[in-house]
Amino acid sequence: TGEVLCWGANTSGQLGDGTTNDMRLTPVAVVGLTDATQVTVGGEHTCALRRTGGVVCWGSNTNGQLGDGTVFTRSVPAAVSGLTGIVQVTAGSAYTCALSAGGAVSCWGMNTSGQLGDGTITQRTQPVTLSVSRAVAVSAGSSHTCALREGGGAFCWGANNYGQIG
Repeated sequence: TGEVLCWGANTSGQLGDGTTNDMRLTPVAVVGLTDATQVTVGGEHTCALRRTGGVVCWGSNTNGQLGDGTVFTRSVPAAVSGLTGIVQVTAGSAYTCALSAGGAVSCWGMNTSGQLGDGTITQRTQPVTLSVSRAVAVSAGSSHTCALREGGGAFCWGANNYGQIG
Protein backbone atom coordinates (compact mmCIF):
# COMPACT_ATOMS: atom_id res chain seq x y z
CA THR A 1 0.00 0.00 0.00
CA GLY A 2 3.00 2.32 0.37
CA GLU A 3 2.62 2.76 4.13
CA VAL A 4 5.88 2.41 6.08
CA LEU A 5 6.11 0.84 9.52
CA CYS A 6 9.19 1.13 11.73
CA TRP A 7 10.31 -0.13 15.14
CA GLY A 8 13.41 -0.20 17.35
CA ALA A 9 15.60 2.66 18.59
CA ASN A 10 14.14 6.14 18.15
CA THR A 11 16.33 8.62 20.05
CA SER A 12 16.75 10.72 16.89
CA GLY A 13 13.22 10.32 15.55
CA GLN A 14 14.39 7.73 12.99
CA LEU A 15 11.08 5.82 13.26
CA GLY A 16 9.19 8.79 11.80
CA ASP A 17 6.22 8.62 14.18
CA GLY A 18 6.56 12.23 15.33
CA THR A 19 8.33 11.33 18.59
CA THR A 20 11.80 10.67 19.93
CA ASN A 21 10.67 8.02 22.42
CA ASP A 22 13.65 5.80 23.26
CA MET A 23 12.34 2.77 21.42
CA ARG A 24 9.32 1.00 20.01
CA LEU A 25 9.01 -2.76 20.39
CA THR A 26 6.11 -2.98 17.94
CA PRO A 27 5.73 -1.36 14.50
CA VAL A 28 4.51 2.24 14.27
CA ALA A 29 3.39 4.04 11.12
CA VAL A 30 5.57 6.77 9.66
CA VAL A 31 3.54 9.99 9.78
CA GLY A 32 2.02 11.02 6.45
CA LEU A 33 3.83 8.47 4.29
CA THR A 34 1.43 6.36 2.22
CA ASP A 35 3.15 6.16 -1.18
CA ALA A 36 6.60 4.66 -0.49
CA THR A 37 8.14 2.23 -2.98
CA GLN A 38 11.49 1.74 -1.21
CA VAL A 39 12.94 2.36 2.27
CA THR A 40 16.57 2.60 3.35
CA VAL A 41 18.10 3.09 6.80
CA GLY A 42 21.37 4.72 7.85
CA GLY A 43 22.98 4.99 11.27
CA GLU A 44 20.22 7.09 12.83
CA HIS A 45 18.18 8.25 9.84
CA THR A 46 15.66 6.71 7.46
CA CYS A 47 14.68 7.65 3.90
CA ALA A 48 11.94 6.55 1.53
CA LEU A 49 11.46 6.79 -2.21
CA ARG A 50 7.97 7.97 -3.13
CA ARG A 51 5.91 6.83 -6.12
CA THR A 52 6.31 10.34 -7.55
CA GLY A 53 10.12 9.93 -7.76
CA GLY A 54 10.77 12.23 -4.82
CA VAL A 55 12.61 11.28 -1.63
CA VAL A 56 11.77 11.99 2.01
CA CYS A 57 14.03 11.44 5.03
CA TRP A 58 13.72 11.67 8.82
CA GLY A 59 15.81 11.13 11.96
CA SER A 60 19.26 12.46 12.85
CA ASN A 61 20.45 15.28 10.63
CA THR A 62 23.65 16.48 12.33
CA ASN A 63 25.56 15.98 9.08
CA GLY A 64 22.82 17.05 6.67
CA GLN A 65 21.94 13.45 5.82
CA LEU A 66 18.24 14.32 5.46
CA GLY A 67 19.04 16.56 2.48
CA ASP A 68 16.56 19.31 3.37
CA GLY A 69 19.17 22.09 3.54
CA THR A 70 19.34 22.07 7.36
CA VAL A 71 21.02 20.19 10.19
CA PHE A 72 17.82 19.94 12.27
CA THR A 73 16.73 16.49 13.40
CA ARG A 74 13.25 15.52 12.15
CA SER A 75 10.85 12.98 13.68
CA VAL A 76 8.56 13.07 10.62
CA PRO A 77 9.47 12.85 6.91
CA ALA A 78 10.97 15.93 5.25
CA ALA A 79 11.36 16.26 1.48
CA VAL A 80 14.90 16.11 0.12
CA SER A 81 15.62 19.37 -1.72
CA GLY A 82 15.61 19.41 -5.51
CA LEU A 83 15.28 15.71 -6.30
CA THR A 84 12.91 14.43 -9.00
CA GLY A 85 12.79 11.32 -11.14
CA ILE A 86 14.55 9.18 -8.54
CA VAL A 87 14.42 5.38 -8.90
CA GLN A 88 16.61 4.28 -5.97
CA VAL A 89 17.77 5.66 -2.63
CA THR A 90 20.49 4.27 -0.35
CA ALA A 91 21.69 5.39 3.09
CA GLY A 92 25.16 5.15 4.60
CA SER A 93 26.14 5.79 8.18
CA ALA A 94 25.43 9.56 8.10
CA TYR A 95 24.89 10.25 4.41
CA THR A 96 22.46 9.36 1.64
CA CYS A 97 22.61 8.90 -2.15
CA ALA A 98 19.96 8.66 -4.84
CA LEU A 99 19.89 7.39 -8.42
CA SER A 100 17.80 9.14 -11.08
CA ALA A 101 16.00 7.46 -13.96
CA GLY A 102 18.59 9.04 -16.27
CA GLY A 103 21.50 7.35 -14.47
CA ALA A 104 22.75 10.33 -12.45
CA VAL A 105 23.86 9.87 -8.83
CA SER A 106 23.32 12.55 -6.17
CA CYS A 107 24.58 12.38 -2.58
CA TRP A 108 24.36 14.48 0.61
CA GLY A 109 25.37 14.42 4.30
CA MET A 110 28.67 13.50 5.96
CA ASN A 111 31.66 13.58 3.63
CA THR A 112 34.73 13.15 5.85
CA SER A 113 36.03 10.31 3.66
CA GLY A 114 34.86 11.62 0.30
CA GLN A 115 31.86 9.25 0.33
CA LEU A 116 29.67 11.81 -1.44
CA GLY A 117 31.89 11.57 -4.52
CA ASP A 118 32.02 15.29 -5.29
CA GLY A 119 35.82 15.52 -5.03
CA THR A 120 35.72 17.21 -1.61
CA ILE A 121 35.42 16.28 2.06
CA THR A 122 32.84 19.01 2.65
CA GLN A 123 29.58 18.11 4.39
CA ARG A 124 26.52 18.79 2.19
CA THR A 125 23.01 19.51 3.50
CA GLN A 126 21.48 19.28 0.03
CA PRO A 127 22.09 16.82 -2.82
CA VAL A 128 25.08 17.32 -5.08
CA THR A 129 24.99 15.61 -8.47
CA LEU A 130 28.14 13.67 -9.27
CA SER A 131 29.96 13.41 -12.56
CA VAL A 132 28.92 9.74 -12.62
CA SER A 133 26.81 8.91 -15.68
CA ARG A 134 24.82 5.92 -16.88
CA ALA A 135 24.58 4.34 -13.42
CA VAL A 136 21.92 1.67 -12.93
CA ALA A 137 22.39 1.02 -9.18
CA VAL A 138 24.07 2.71 -6.23
CA SER A 139 24.90 1.39 -2.77
CA ALA A 140 26.11 3.29 0.31
CA GLY A 141 28.39 1.69 2.87
CA SER A 142 29.49 3.10 6.18
CA SER A 143 31.85 5.66 4.60
CA HIS A 144 32.13 4.58 0.97
CA THR A 145 29.78 4.36 -2.02
CA CYS A 146 29.68 2.15 -5.11
CA ALA A 147 27.71 2.36 -8.33
CA LEU A 148 27.08 -0.11 -11.11
CA ARG A 149 27.33 1.33 -14.60
CA GLU A 150 25.02 0.47 -17.50
CA GLY A 151 26.59 -2.32 -19.55
CA GLY A 152 28.67 -3.51 -16.60
CA GLY A 153 31.50 -2.24 -14.52
CA ALA A 154 31.41 -0.88 -11.01
CA PHE A 155 33.15 2.11 -9.52
CA CYS A 156 33.53 3.17 -5.89
CA TRP A 157 34.66 6.20 -3.89
CA GLY A 158 35.19 7.23 -0.27
CA ALA A 159 36.97 5.46 2.58
CA ASN A 160 39.41 2.78 1.49
CA ASN A 161 41.11 1.77 4.75
CA TYR A 162 40.12 -1.88 4.15
CA GLY A 163 40.37 -1.80 0.35
CA GLN A 164 36.61 -1.39 -0.03
CA ILE A 165 36.78 0.80 -3.13
CA GLY A 166 38.61 -1.90 -5.04
